[in-house]
Amino acid sequence: MIKIDIRKALYGSFGEMQLSVDLHIKKGEFLALMGESGSGKTTFLRILAGLESATGEIEVENIHWLQNEKSLPPQERKIGFVFQDYALFENMTVEQNLLYVNHDTTLAMQLLKMTELTALAKQNVQVLSGGQKQRVSLCRAMMRKPELLLMDEPLSALDPVMRAKLQQEIKQLHDTFGTTTIIVSHDPSEVYALADRVLVLEQGRIVKDNLVEEVLRGKTEGLHYETEVLQLSEISDTTIATVLVSGELLEVEVDEAVKIGDRIEVVLNPAYRGSGS
Repeated sequence: MIKIDIRKALYGSFGEMQLSVDLHIKKGEFLALMGESGSGKTTFLRILAGLESATGEIEVENIHWLQNEKSLPPQERKIGFVFQDYALFENMTVEQNLLYVNHDTTLAMQLLKMTELTALAKQNVQVLSGGQKQRVSLCRAMMRKPELLLMDEPLSALDPVMRAKLQQEIKQLHDTFGTTTIIVSHDPSEVYALADRVLVLEQGRIVKDNLVEEVLRGKTEGLHYETEVLQLSEISDTTIATVLVSGELLEVEVDEAVKIGDRIEVVLNPAYRGSGS
């Protein structure tokens, strides 16, 4: 169980405001944190990680990370942090980036295998694609065997196909290691694919806190995904496209003018959840 009751004065998109968060998080939960830019989402993550000061209390599995003015240093908190900009050591190989955090070679190889990076273990991270770098960043965060994994819009700079693949890998790592996870995201489709519970911040305060289906219900008539046509087939004079959505191959009916490689919008029924859910 994680207990959080924190406060911090901030300057948001509408001027001065008070970040004030009081909530409990169950061990192993996957939370999504949504809200407008400047609502305090990133600051909240940084306070949990010990990278910014705040007043109040943070208690994780009966250990106080923050109590009044006494704060546990970041290196003593069992935190994994995945940033949007990767934050890797560019002069190191993939393997060295992981082992810098923890000299557990067995764990490093397990994580690289799970994220299909084994063949790149000896490569310098400078030569990797954006998607590969973010997978290394995710593996490095998991090397700390974190009790709390924090992710600040980790997939926003990636193309839709890579986003879907990494969503699947994030969910797999979360489930395999039983980590409590909080992700900041502006993408309802991504939130729906990953999270169990959604918090919505507005001007530093939680205005919604509920199961993902309840928070997202009514925002859209369905879940919208932009995806690439991978394959086409004809069935009874109907053109069927094979597409990748949230890590799964789906078949959808399309116009006969659509070609392989075209990008199309797929709208899923809100009852749909990916295989990782």
